[in-house]
Amino acid sequence: MFQVLTIAGSDSGGGAGIQADIKTISALGGYAASVLTSVTAQNTLGVQGVFNLPGEFIAKQMDSVLSDLKISAAKTGMLANSEIIVAVAEKVKEYKLEKLVVDPVMVATSGDLLLEKEAINSLKNTLLPLAYLVTPNMREASVLAEKPVTDLEEMKEAAKIIYDLGPQYVLVKGGHLPGKAIDILYDGLNFKEFTAERISTPNTHGTGCTLSAAIATYLANGYQVEEAVAAAKKYLSKALKYGKDLQIGQGSGPVRHFYYLPEKVDEINDL
Repeated sequence: MFQVLTIAGSDSGGGAGIQADIKTISALGGYAASVLTSVTAQNTLGVQGVFNLPGEFIAKQMDSVLSDLKISAAKTGMLANSEIIVAVAEKVKEYKLEKLVVDPVMVATSGDLLLEKEAINSLKNTLLPLAYLVTPNMREASVLAEKPVTDLEEMKEAAKIIYDLGPQYVLVKGGHLPGKAIDILYDGLNFKEFTAERISTPNTHGTGCTLSAAIATYLANGYQVEEAVAAAKKYLSKALKYGKDLQIGQGSGPVRHFYYLPEKVDEINDL
């Protein structure tokens, strides 16, 4: 079984963060290992509190996992401060993690800040040069590129700037564009557009975590980058579609990561 590592924060509500990553990796047939960076008091309504783990302990978790398991791909999520970013980057280099997907988490779906502003330069200068793929949404791309990103052309311009920071591939997600959801993949030479029908649903909590975890999982399973992105978008679209009617919490609910399981629950319960 191919093994995938998620390095991210905990969402106590279960819809995003390391919980969403583990669900995604498992749903797509991988074995999920995890390194916890932060603990949040969080639900569908927002983030009520954050406790960041020391960089030294995060490094110890990475040592434990990477010295034992055969990790084929990894992803990062919430890395709240410079200490955490540097600790993760050092271990990525030490263990030569080649297939690293960096989801530059800055703000939760609720609007709560998950990355200290002074840590943005650490992210740009320390971790992005080690990334195989970085997956900013339009707001995150604007911060990383230090320019407005409001349409398709500005997404492409930002992708070029972010690519120059060192990652091998840049995927700028266009979920906030009007109309169809269009993501832009840039490899330093060419752009590839990925389009999906927009699904009207209030349950979008954890979509960024889910997409990046899915991409990492497909990479671990031997997919090339374009194939991994296309497959991950299809998976997320189905998780959104089948999660429209989930009644979890009072705010922005989660997607249905195991959207294909309900029909098998009776069979499982009869064992």
